[in-house]
Amino acid sequence: MYSFESRVRYSETDSSKRLTLPSLLDYFQDCCTFESESLDRGVDYLRRENAAWLLSSWQVKIAGYPKLGEKIKVNTWPYDFKSFYGYRNFSAVDAEGKTLAEANSIWVFMDLHRMRPVRIPAEMTEAYRNAFGAPLSGEWEERRITVLGGGEKKSPIKVARFHIDTNHHMNNGKYILAAQEYLPKDFVAGGLRAEYKKAALLGDLLYPSVSLTRDRADVILADENEKPYAVVQFFRKDESGAL
Repeated sequence: MYSFESRVRYSETDSSKRLTLPSLLDYFQDCCTFESESLDRGVDYLRRENAAWLLSSWQVKIAGYPKLGEKIKVNTWPYDFKSFYGYRNFSAVDAEGKTLAEANSIWVFMDLHRMRPVRIPAEMTEAYRNAFGAPLSGEWEERRITVLGGGEKKSPIKVARFHIDTNHHMNNGKYILAAQEYLPKDFVAGGLRAEYKKAALLGDLLYPSVSLTRDRADVILADENEKPYAVVQFFRKDESGAL
């Protein structure tokens, strides 16, 4: 397991002084990036190999959002490699060790020259050999998401420079940031699922389609031909605070 500790910053909070959902996901992404860098399998290594780990999907369960200034610890560990797929878990806990959030994720190892998935190389597997842990318990959904029908079309979103990461694609968290804008004001997310279909590039237009029920919101971010870049499902948080 790889971990790092932090405090909730003002820049990461909403109007209620609590950590935002996109900021929580940024913590998870930062944690696995820190681990990769510590194993010399990070950004520079992948650039030299013309390779990338692309997030295929993740599911996040949220028990609570920490407040401004609270100390948190973020953890991550891979639990399986199969062909070109990597499987990784995350967790975030408060200063007393109480679990705030957990996540399961599936990644694809990509050859950026051919823009196709390739088998995870032996040197990558060897680097993570001592980092593997047991998968999180509980029920976790499949990678593919089935959405509600009859979504309401919204105005397109242009991919700007601030959306782009080191892979020159729209960053995973920025899709969630965009999709979250369509949630009702009283909707607090207790979980989400996201499936990433294809990478949006600088200047692309995302055409949102939004379907709402009392306890769920489905947001499809698609191209002009209605082929999705990403599908995001939000689930309303219940009062129990359970994962």
